[in-house]
Amino acid sequence: QVQLVESGGGLVQAGGSLRLSCAASGRTFSTDTMVWFRQAPGKEREFVASINWNGGITNYLQAVKGRFTISRDNAKNTMYLQMNSLKPEDTAVYYCAGRPVLDSSSRSPGQYDHWGQGTQVTVSS
Repeated sequence: QVQLVESGGGLVQAGGSLRLSCAASGRTFSTDTMVWFRQAPGKEREFVASINWNGGITNYLQAVKGRFTISRDNAKNTMYLQMNSLKPEDTAVYYCAGRPVLDSSSRSPGQYDHWGQGTQVTVSS
């Protein structure tokens, strides 16, 4: 079983940057598809970005394309989300999640088996 822990959230002004990390333990996650979701107050959990097992395939929510970059370092069992040009509408709790398949294009939270506890990102205007 994989345990996931997010870090790197915080308060930032609009236009600023943050880098989120998701550290995995328990077993290697190098054969998992990993994703980032976010959930703002009163809204459903929303897909943000995904990355396949070797980093060769990534997918993004249209609203974050060109601003966010997902990456992973399998040797460190860690995934990242570099967030640039942040906007107030990016404010949410960000969760990392994974499933033990090499490639997955699913954007449904129900398809992912293991989740972190979330990290708060707040963007002020």
